[in-house]
Amino acid sequence: MKNGHPTVRQLHYSPAVGSPHGVEVLSFAALRSMDVQRRRALPQRPDFHVLALVGSGTGHHEADFRSYPLKEGSAVWIRPGMVHRWSDIEDCDGPLVLFRPGFLPDLTTKEATAPTCWHLGPTHLGLALYAVEHLVREHDTAARTPHLASPALLSHLLAALVLRALPHSPTPGDSPRTDQEAENVFRAYQAAVEEHCTDWHQVTDYASALGYGVRTLTRATRAATGMGAKAYLDQRILLEAKRLLAHTDMPVNGCARRLGFRDAGNFTTFFRRQAAVTPAAWRTAYGTASATGRM
Repeated sequence: MKNGHPTVRQLHYSPAVGSPHGVEVLSFAALRSMDVQRRRALPQRPDFHVLALVGSGTGHHEADFRSYPLKEGSAVWIRPGMVHRWSDIEDCDGPLVLFRPGFLPDLTTKEATAPTCWHLGPTHLGLALYAVEHLVREHDTAARTPHLASPALLSHLLAALVLRALPHSPTPGDSPRTDQEAENVFRAYQAAVEEHCTDWHQVTDYASALGYGVRTLTRATRAATGMGAKAYLDQRILLEAKRLLAHTDMPVNGCARRLGFRDAGNFTTFFRRQAAVTPAAWRTAYGTASATGRM
């Protein structure tokens, strides 16, 4: 126990027997049967993707300090590094697709910025479940008959599933076409932020490394996320700070060093500006809320 609540568990991708291709599918029922100790209800941080579809039932999921109610049609996308827990999935049924980073190449901006949880209507849910079924059949064929295995085909089927399951958006005729160059700029910036946000705190650092101007990064980020490049970077640093404060017993000055701040005072100023509360106060409030189940 740390900070009055369970510590985060690091989960590494470990394919089941017959699942050597970097993707596999199981069900909520299978997850429950494999996890008799209910460790799924404790904070965990996977290094792989999980895309889950709730075909029936209700429940709750928590990810990065937000609670999401689950019901028929709910879709959940857990990204690598996200701290989450299945707080209540006893009545849920449906598929969970696990896949390694890189197995789904060339994520578009829409995929990379999709929310953690959203809802699919009956038609879209049915089509998404059909896409999962196709993926499962090809995967099972590859496991039973290795000479028919095609990682490329599995990757394309996974991409088709993701596209089918993503939140519905207007058709290209309803809105201006996304600028491909701006999309590429944002994806490069997003990847760099994920890699360097604990070291580089200024947009100019990324602009220099990527070979773009600050204004170019800002325009591309605003088009993709609705916020500027600096706000996007600050929110990502804040999220990592909250993860450290919530799921480790690292003192505030240790968190400051881990996140690349000169000292605890500088870190506290940043955190208070972004979250309207000090790191210590936020940690106490989070620990209390987590202990009482009020996340």
